Amino acid sequence: MREFLNDFRQFIMRGNLVEIAVAFILGLYFKDVVDSFTNGIVLAFVAAIFGKPNFKLIGFHINKSFVAVGAFMNAVINFVIVAFVLFVIIKAYEVVKEHYVREADAEPLTQEAEILSEIRDLIATQQR
Repeated sequence: MREFLNDFRQFIMRGNLVEIAVAFILGLYFKDVVDSFTNGIVLAFVAAIFGKPNFKLIGFHINKSFVAVGAFMNAVINFVIVAFVLFVIIKAYEVVKEHYVREADAEPLTQEAEILSEIRDLIATQQR
């Protein structure tokens, strides 16, 4: 039993698991920010266009049921906002990463590092 608990503790303390937990928590709070932006600003304008005080009230009736088009539009707008923000973050990350890779490549290499770079490049071309 003690070994099982030690394995579990090591599993929890792994770096990747902690990073994923932090990313998950940040994602939850990011969702709150996107929801408040969408509901408070974007959807207020859309609701004003449709003349409804609440965006969720946008829809239509079929017999005795209400088809809530506004709830679906809310989800689509949230998705587009999150996708756009993630796109911008990834693009910024790629620019920063490329900048640092260029700086690392600009440093003079030792003879050993040059040989290792050539081997790496040869392996990469063979794998393609």
